[in-house]
Amino acid sequence: MAATSSPKFFSVRAAGPLPVAGNGARVVGTTKGFTLVEVMMVVLIISILTAVVVPTFARVQRRARAAAVANDFRVFAAAFCGYAQESGKWPAETATGVLPAAMKKLINAGTWTQKTPVGGKYDWEYNRRHRGVRYQAAIAIAATKDTPLNVDVAQLQALDEVLDDGDLNLGNFRLGAKSKPLFIIEQ
Repeated sequence: MAATSSPKFFSVRAAGPLPVAGNGARVVGTTKGFTLVEVMMVVLIISILTAVVVPTFARVQRRARAAAVANDFRVFAAAFCGYAQESGKWPAETATGVLPAAMKKLINAGTWTQKTPVGGKYDWEYNRRHRGVRYQAAIAIAATKDTPLNVDVAQLQALDEVLDDGDLNLGNFRLGAKSKPLFIIEQ
């Protein structure tokens, strides 16, 4: 039984003179594969491309999450403001991830109760104090037992740039108590 060899996809050969036949003539075409320098150049090029693409991909993902959360905040705020205009009051406070009963006809409960693109769940904040300031109406994102909140400053900064002035300490989007993202509807 003859031994079989596995097919070679590439082999590395040392750079240098070509092999010489018994009669002293150079043998052309008998070596196959890439030189070590060629393989190293390919690895270098792939490494450079990866170094350029990975941060760009992360930045695009961060902006997409910020746009999704900003859209949710705007839709929710419009619904809460509409309710306040019609009823003359804001809905009652509820637990994190629980849609106020008065809002069930105005907001898709599935969107409110699911995990947000940045982690955590939406939280209606009525007449609550955050960092020494009382807000009449605000929407926060808070961690729950099953949905932790990833407080990534770069992500929150991107969200603030979409919603507001780009400063997490000023404007309608701020960091609230326990570093919760907070979209203020009425101060």
